[in-house]
Amino acid sequence: MEICMTLVVTKRDGSQVPFDTEKFNRVAMYGTQGIDGVSASAIAMKVHIGAQNGVKTTDIHSLMVKAAADLISVDSPNYSKVAARLNIGLIRKEAFGGYEYPDLFEHIQRIVAINKYDKDLLTKYTEKEITELGEYLEPDRDELFGYAATVQLRGKYLVQNRVTGQLYEAPQHVYMLSAMCFFQNWKKDTRLQMVKDFYDATSTFKLSLPTPIMAGLRTPTRQFSSCVVMEAGDSLSSINATAAAIVSYISQRAGIGLGFGAIRALGSEIRGGEANHTGVIPFLKYFQAAVKSCSQGGVRGGAATAFYPLWHKESQSLLVLKNNRGVEENRVRHMDYGVMINGYIYKRLIDGKNISLISPNDVPGLYEAFFADQAKFSRLYESAESDENIQKISVPAVELFSSLMQERASTGRVYIANVDHMNTHGAFNPVLAPIHQSNLCMEIALPTKPLQYADDPNGEISLCTLSAFNLGAIDNLDELEHLSYLLVAALDVLLDYQNYPLKAAERSTKGRRSLGVGVTNFAYYLAKNGFKYSDSAGDQFVHDTFEVFQYYLLKASNRLAKEFGACSMFGDTRYANGELPIDHYRKQLDKITGGVTEPLKMDWEALREDIKTYGLRNSTVSALMPCETSSQITNSTNGIEPPRGPVSVKMSKEGAVKMVVPGYELLKEQYEYLWQMGGNKGYLTKVAIMQKFVDQSISANTNYDPEIYPNGRVPMEELLRDLLMAYSMGVKTLYYHNTRDRSGEEDKRETPVAPAGDDCGDSCKI
Repeated sequence: MEICMTLVVTKRDGSQVPFDTEKFNRVAMYGTQGIDGVSASAIAMKVHIGAQNGVKTTDIHSLMVKAAADLISVDSPNYSKVAARLNIGLIRKEAFGGYEYPDLFEHIQRIVAINKYDKDLLTKYTEKEITELGEYLEPDRDELFGYAATVQLRGKYLVQNRVTGQLYEAPQHVYMLSAMCFFQNWKKDTRLQMVKDFYDATSTFKLSLPTPIMAGLRTPTRQFSSCVVMEAGDSLSSINATAAAIVSYISQRAGIGLGFGAIRALGSEIRGGEANHTGVIPFLKYFQAAVKSCSQGGVRGGAATAFYPLWHKESQSLLVLKNNRGVEENRVRHMDYGVMINGYIYKRLIDGKNISLISPNDVPGLYEAFFADQAKFSRLYESAESDENIQKISVPAVELFSSLMQERASTGRVYIANVDHMNTHGAFNPVLAPIHQSNLCMEIALPTKPLQYADDPNGEISLCTLSAFNLGAIDNLDELEHLSYLLVAALDVLLDYQNYPLKAAERSTKGRRSLGVGVTNFAYYLAKNGFKYSDSAGDQFVHDTFEVFQYYLLKASNRLAKEFGACSMFGDTRYANGELPIDHYRKQLDKITGGVTEPLKMDWEALREDIKTYGLRNSTVSALMPCETSSQITNSTNGIEPPRGPVSVKMSKEGAVKMVVPGYELLKEQYEYLWQMGGNKGYLTKVAIMQKFVDQSISANTNYDPEIYPNGRVPMEELLRDLLMAYSMGVKTLYYHNTRDRSGEEDKRETPVAPAGDDCGDSCKI
């Protein structure tokens, strides 16, 4: 039906004319054509109510987008498609002055000329090749986006002038030009096919790209690692060097994982007693200032997670750093914190004993043994406890753990790192390359070594380049073989393509070539296959999925090693000794997961022999990141998490955006939402099954609904029981602690994520 609206509108030249109803009708009908359960007149009504006389003609289209977005609901989910279509039209109009994609070669020439695209696009590819790729580009794939995706594309990913908001491209350029950059130096005979295959995989959402890649690849900025992991040593020069390194990477869109556990405690001797140490907190304020010094080019704000061992002498003060009580002098609230624990410390809790809090510098070798040698750590720790010359604070283990869990519950952002599992079930030999921490979003497990000065080549800053499979878009797990090769090859070449502001990062990254491939849309994947988080029926299904996932990733890296050679630091890995994740996972898992009854199904022994013979191109291949922002691009549920409801409210720079879970109309009875799980056991069991295969870690959350417990409070015993259960099954890390507040809106709103995380991933928040 046609809509009649009576308005006076203001044109670009300032003149006022009657509203063009015919033009409005054309756009409204275009936006709703072929989409079930939507109405052009409903959109028009909302625009008419929201528009005022004198509205600019350039704002009418935006009002139509907003009107369609406001109509998104459980009963009318397809308005997401309408809002997306209208928003894509607006994006194209802003970028090109019309709705059609321009000639690709001419487009690249124009954007390179204004220094918004990398000039290598024109030097690495001929006009003929670019023309062929331009003809392969599919503008109609813009129809696959949901509304939340178009908002994120407009605000975060499309190349633009971030001061004026001027757009220079449309969504299919992101995928095609990124593929061109990935494979620009690939073998000539297969290069264009790799570009086309990668474009197909990403533009149809089978593969999900993280924020640094989507926002930065094809531009002159060349830093694409989602996660940067570094640690500070116990000296002023190391602390200063760490702060400088934070600034370098925060400015280039990376989230920071910061280890500070080696810094000596308050009151420790300096220079043989010449002075007393000021303690950790002043230096954390220094690091926090470095983290917040840059806004990452307007793409996302700086963020960091800082790590320390639970037995650090200042632990009681460190545990409350995010607490809203207290004063500014004893709080550092604008970073998140990861508390590092091992089995020996957990045993103190189980046995009802005390934990001694010790300054790391007072016991030589204690801090290093905490990660690399669990038996040595227990000997040194007990020896220090019996040494009257070593200052220590003795605290009942239950009191310290209760404080930890209380702060984790009240802030939601005090995380857990089980460092012994990270080393005994990691990719690296803990003697040669121990893992000292995780990253912003708790899915990375890579070696680090403190810088002694700003560009210390002997330090180690680990970078991890991330991406994910969209499980919901994959019809058969056999697809993962080709997709794994595409993805591992693309991420691997990126390590040579990108720039490195610090030698410690370049040496480590090019030597270890660590990758972190994860998954997104897991909730949809479970729902469409008839499984739920909370029961054990899907455990075998999860086991089979992640066996195939890790197998094909390792096979792809091994294939690249045959073609281009193993990474130069391959000898530091367990893989070099023929050890695979299936060999050294925590066997306690098998006793707990009664739902896994079938043996391994892939040909691991043949792969083991190939890895022993040819090695791996990459020291690590897997890490399951949150995928909070990037999941919106691929119309997915984020990462491995259950959604809070059928319609989620996603927060973006542009404000709140509604997103409907994929396949809702067909699967509304199959989805299990967050607060329907009833507890963490089923979810954590599935995380532990995934961890059996994943060679880094998993960004996993714990979730509590107080009203299902007596007196409306989650018992401390429940929190500690879940913590110990996760450890017993081999879970390496725990990310957010979510508590239901039953405000109504909270049930729809996804957990707010650290601004730079994504993907860890990006994100990390990817």
